[in-house]
Amino acid sequence: MADTTVYDLAPGESPLLVSMPHVGTGIPSDLAGRLTTQASVLPDTDWHLDRLYNFLGDLNVSVIKARYSRYVIDLNRRADGLSLYPGQSVTDICPLTGFSGEPLYLPGQEPEEAEVSGRIEQFWQPYHSCLQEELARIKEKFGYAVLWDAHSIRSEVPRFFPGKLPDLNFGSGDGTSCAPSLTEKLQQVAAAFPAVSQVLNGRFKGGAITRLYGHPEENIHALQLELSQSTYMDESPPFTFREELADSIRPLLRDLLNTALMWTPDD
Repeated sequence: MADTTVYDLAPGESPLLVSMPHVGTGIPSDLAGRLTTQASVLPDTDWHLDRLYNFLGDLNVSVIKARYSRYVIDLNRRADGLSLYPGQSVTDICPLTGFSGEPLYLPGQEPEEAEVSGRIEQFWQPYHSCLQEELARIKEKFGYAVLWDAHSIRSEVPRFFPGKLPDLNFGSGDGTSCAPSLTEKLQQVAAAFPAVSQVLNGRFKGGAITRLYGHPEENIHALQLELSQSTYMDESPPFTFREELADSIRPLLRDLLNTALMWTPDD
């Protein structure tokens, strides 16, 4: 059985599983003293994403959330280190630099290969085992499963993309991780909110989770939504949640999740 101390799972009774691999803020005590002052603020967290998606319980969907920071282990990277975006700037499974390019560790305190392997075993594998088990359970019950990988990021990160990011960034591995009929429906829903910008398979096409588990030919459909944090929070410390902004974007998010929930492979 997977180690549930590294994640929280709330099983639902629907075909939809929502994954939040970057909401965790936990830092093991033996690691905390090795991080820089700037890194200890955890600026690259998917801040408050679970609070933003506070309606998921009403939808009876399964939800898995990481407890530990992406600085401990990035659950949305491949364990074998293969780059998701060849030729572009990316961070590793145990990142050494933050999104702004700054070092995360004090000099000489970076993890060595054995430590990285240990973190993969302790933190990465349990989360991914849980994803696999929950998707298998859902598929067995409903004949198919939909995985929604929920993320957020600062709207401007020059290291990764020029200018300002669209509000909604859907990723389906360039159409390989889920049926086109699902992304088409989601884009149609988003289009009903003209004040919100969107793109499909732009800078973010889906990370390891989307691409590892999205197999439409096996009736498992996965997609990622990378949400611009400017839509619901302050993007600089102390990263304050803005309820008035959240109230504006939540109706769209609810409609999107409902659409994914009601969609079937026969659509």
